[in-house]
Amino acid sequence: MRSSQEIAELMVRVAHQDRVAFAELYRATGGKLFGIALRILRRRDLAEDILQEVYAKIWRRAGEFDAAKASPITWMAAIVRNRALDELRRKPVLSMEELPEGFEPSAETPDPLGERERNERLGRLLACLDTLERPKRQMVLLAYCHGLSREALATRFGAPVPTIKTWLHRALVQLRLCLAS
Repeated sequence: MRSSQEIAELMVRVAHQDRVAFAELYRATGGKLFGIALRILRRRDLAEDILQEVYAKIWRRAGEFDAAKASPITWMAAIVRNRALDELRRKPVLSMEELPEGFEPSAETPDPLGERERNERLGRLLACLDTLERPKRQMVLLAYCHGLSREALATRFGAPVPTIKTWLHRALVQLRLCLAS
């Protein structure tokens, strides 16, 4: 493991477009930065993509690094963190485990019987959505169909984020009970 001073020296060399120093910097910091991206995004494929973008940015902006303001790993970690959070804000990340129970990705070929079943389930879901109060229904649709974050919903509905979280949870419980009946 390299010291902060050694990594700072690599940053100076990278600022002068030293490819060997860049490879060494990657070997010394890649695991840590990947871990940060993975913890935020919770998807290996996205974390790998973000890490690639971040190192391209580090290559271009290494000259902006100032050891008097932060350690090199702190500077790089901030870039990873900000880019990963931007990705989360851009599009909510869902893994297959996080999708609602009974969710089935669409098939490549049409299945008439499956389509009928999906239409019936959609009809039940729409009927259950109609049982929610209008603001709660809008909130659920904005969150789960349009990908709005809790923060965006809080701004839109003029309520604190914890309240939005509670309202969404209660609305989903109500939907589950309705769909189960």
